[in-house]
Amino acid sequence: MLKKIIVCSLLCTVLNRQKADAQLMESFSHQGEIGVSVGVGHYFGDLNPDMNINRPKIAAGVFFRKQLTNYIGLRISGDYAMLGYTDALSKNDVQRTRNLSFNSNVWELSIAGDFNFFNFNPAFEGYNYTPYVGLGVGVFSYEPYAYLAGEKYLLRPLGTEGQGSALYPDLKPYNPIAISIPFTLGFKYAITAKTNIYTEFTYRFTNTDYLDDVSGFYAPDAFSPLPDGSPSPAQLLQDRSYETGTSIGIKGRQRGNSLKKDSYATFKVGISFNLQSYRCPTAVKR
Repeated sequence: MLKKIIVCSLLCTVLNRQKADAQLMESFSHQGEIGVSVGVGHYFGDLNPDMNINRPKIAAGVFFRKQLTNYIGLRISGDYAMLGYTDALSKNDVQRTRNLSFNSNVWELSIAGDFNFFNFNPAFEGYNYTPYVGLGVGVFSYEPYAYLAGEKYLLRPLGTEGQGSALYPDLKPYNPIAISIPFTLGFKYAITAKTNIYTEFTYRFTNTDYLDDVSGFYAPDAFSPLPDGSPSPAQLLQDRSYETGTSIGIKGRQRGNSLKKDSYATFKVGISFNLQSYRCPTAVKR
């Protein structure tokens, strides 16, 4: 009889303690986070069709996340990435002969839903970390440019594939604003009740094929020479194969692959600060 009483007493104590801990956790409500991050970005597209990761450039971001439940949050992010690539890095002979290159500053504003795999409550050990995924939609600006004889030229205004030329009335200049679909994989860990460190990889599908200014066909007849008879910067930048040998920029020859959109990704590490509220827990009767 005494043994049963002891067991029952211990069981009641454990259950009451678990109930008290649960109420204490519920009293600390994780409301969300504000964070900053730095890392690298990489481009994938007509100049990098094999998705090589060999020319990373700087990336950074800020975000605000509103936690709707312990597992689901809504995030607003502002991100920057410097992107660029060159045909010179390709293992494909045709691409190296094509010899095109670009750089671009990309600024993105996005909204996404995040899902925590674990119950995340940074005030309690054992609940202070979680992997997470996110999916959203964003809008970003880009403006590809290249250098010729040490001088920087914006490529979009030049219409390197005949955009804006009277000879190609169906080709309009592409929009420097595009849509992205960011997909995120991340992990965060609360080093204190107020501060987290995190790392995340975000891949962005886009609705543009001109992130690199390359998509369609060569249009060498769209570019008039300068008054002195020398080729214009636009003519020299639309086909740079002359720098590697014989020019391949024949009218109507494929310059890029218009069937596949460009994309880019970022990998960043950061620090975030928790927003939380507290309410007095209900007393546990013993």
